[in-house]
Amino acid sequence: MKKNALNISLSLIFAALYAVCVVALQPISFLPFQARVADALLPLSIIFGWPAIIGCTAGAAVANVYGGLGLIDIVGGALANFLATYIAFWIAQKKFRGNWVVAVVSEIAVVTAIVGSYLSYLLATPLALTLAGVFLGSLIAIGILGGTILAALQKTTFARTVKQRLGIS
Repeated sequence: MKKNALNISLSLIFAALYAVCVVALQPISFLPFQARVADALLPLSIIFGWPAIIGCTAGAAVANVYGGLGLIDIVGGALANFLATYIAFWIAQKKFRGNWVVAVVSEIAVVTAIVGSYLSYLLATPLALTLAGVFLGSLIAIGILGGTILAALQKTTFARTVKQRLGIS
C-alpha cells in the first residue's frame, strides 16, 4: 500500500511541476525554437521510473492544452514525453558504462524527432527549422539542465531511499 501511495504522489508531483513550469514559461515553451525548461524533469525517469514517466506524460498533456496548438500537440507532446522517459528508464536499467548518457541522449532524440515533426506541420514551418529549434532547446533543457539535476540528485539519500522503496535497481 505504501508503494502505491508513493507512486501516485510522485506521479502527481512530476505532473504538476511539468505543467506549471511550461505554463509559467509559456513564451519560450511553444515556439519552433522552444526551450521547454520543464523537460529538465525528463532525465529524472532514470532515477524515479514509472512515477516520472507517468507524471511527465500527464504534465505535457495538461500543459499543451494551454499552448493553443490543439489535439495534435496535446497527444503528440504527451507521446513524446512518454516514449522519451520510458526509453531512458529502460536503457538506464541496462548495466553498462555510460548508460545514463545514452539514456539522456535518447530523450533528446525522441523529443526532437516527434515534436519537431508535428510542429513543422502545425506551424507550416520547414522541417529542418523545427527539428533544429527543438533539438537546441532539448539539448539545453534535457541534456544540460536535466543532466545536471540528475547527476546532483542521484547522489542524495532521498533518491536512494525512493528508488529502494519503488524497487528500482
